[in-house]
Amino acid sequence: MMTTNAIEVRGLSRASGTFRLDDVDLVLPVGTVLGLVGPNGAGKTTTIRSVVGMIDTEPGSVTLFDGLRPGHPDVAQRLGVVLDLPFVGPEWRVDRIGRRIGGFYEHWDEAWFHELLRRFEVPTTTKVGGLSRGQGVKLSVATALAHRPELLVLDEPTSGLDPVSRAELLDVLREFMTDPLHSLLFTTHTTADLDALADRIQVLGRGRVVWSGTVDALHEEFAVVRGAGRPDPGTERAVIGLRLEHDRWDGLIQLADSALFGPDVVVDDATVDDVVVFSARHHDRTEVTA
Repeated sequence: MMTTNAIEVRGLSRASGTFRLDDVDLVLPVGTVLGLVGPNGAGKTTTIRSVVGMIDTEPGSVTLFDGLRPGHPDVAQRLGVVLDLPFVGPEWRVDRIGRRIGGFYEHWDEAWFHELLRRFEVPTTTKVGGLSRGQGVKLSVATALAHRPELLVLDEPTSGLDPVSRAELLDVLREFMTDPLHSLLFTTHTTADLDALADRIQVLGRGRVVWSGTVDALHEEFAVVRGAGRPDPGTERAVIGLRLEHDRWDGLIQLADSALFGPDVVVDDATVDDVVVFSARHHDRTEVTA
């Protein structure tokens, strides 16, 4: 039977100190790319770590490949993961990583691993601890891809990369997604990554899902408004994340509400960053005054 969903998260909640992940749902159909975005502390990394089985998923549920729990042995063969730092020992030599871990994977491809290292320009005779941060990220991606996974889960994969390395990584990820059975979930702070890769995006804020859909749908649903003084009381309630700055104001609105505002109010297209920033302010439930 063909797999329908590569990832399905339902009702995921988790409390740690002052942070709470609150009833998060996430679905990644096979063959699609989902970008997970939000400010620092929104819950992106907690969600990623729950998906790959690094932290407890109770209450809530996480299944991969239509029903497998993250710790199932089959998942390890079908899943490639890139987190903040390389998971291999700092004393390991790059070109010997395959000898150490390749035997754990049924489909480890040593030639493909070295081809990726060449494309990413990762020095192969260097120890892992001697790599730069950017080289470490590229090594992690090469390692995650070397066992030919069906699903990639990447936490800020372009962080620390120069423009050339970032472009090469995006090319490799696009090549990965040419297989209709492959799927990709990634977090990012870089809007251009979403434009380059994502079929859908999910915005998190304060541990909650703020919005989910396609990038095109986001542009069709939201707008940014700017005006002088303060919005009229009758329209202020329509403004998400209102910010007052001296004698001016701005905020996010549903595009359908743009007719509520008069000719003195400027209505602009909303970017993904706008939705992230203004939604975070809204969920803080505080009015920001500069």
